Amino acid sequence: MSAIRGARERARIEVTAAIKDEARKQLAAEGAAKLSLRAVARELGMVSSALYRYFPSRDDLLTALIVDAYDAVGEAAERAHRAAGESGAPATGLTRWVAVGCAVRAWALAHPHEYALIYGSPVPGYSAPQDTVGPAARVGMVLIAIVEEARRDEGLALPPLPDELRPEAERLAADVAPGLAPAVAAPLVAAWAQLFGLISFEVFGQFNQVVEAREVFFRQAVTELARTVGLLGRRG
Repeated sequence: MSAIRGARERARIEVTAAIKDEARKQLAAEGAAKLSLRAVARELGMVSSALYRYFPSRDDLLTALIVDAYDAVGEAAERAHRAAGESGAPATGLTRWVAVGCAVRAWALAHPHEYALIYGSPVPGYSAPQDTVGPAARVGMVLIAIVEEARRDEGLALPPLPDELRPEAERLAADVAPGLAPAVAAPLVAAWAQLFGLISFEVFGQFNQVVEAREVFFRQAVTELARTVGLLGRRG
């Protein structure tokens, strides 16, 4: 019986992967708003009722694709963070930050339609469930970890905190990064947003006929974002 269950589980995994692969093709061709379970089933040679056993609704399939995309970009960020510490060369908060930013950009450029699904326009009629929150936070958690490590190992050049921003900065520190001072929590959230703003401008074409040396431009911009959160770029 266990062998039969194992074979069924493997078959389910394979069919689920095929459904999601075909759905990603639809995303690339038509966009998320036009994703259709019937069209996916037709392309796979399945009847709609069979596909519904895997994904009961379009929103369930969208959620699976969104979680996969967040997990993929999060894994790219985490892998770059680890690699920066294992390269043999002394790693600072600044080098880790730039490495992670570049890894996220590389993933976005390699997967523009999946990036658009999670950082582009909202899909009409779709409301993301709680299942997406953890995966969506993975890149942000890596950035928080970099700043926390730098605070411990090399110190931070904390930016001044305007009095009018203090209540919100204290809330952000408590809710998002309890180990960080409010003076760094607010610029960290701003830097996270600006990181994805830079990437979105490139992925969605706003840099066309504006920025040509895009990798150099991005590295410099991400380096400046690191400065705004107090990263010094030196050890001790």
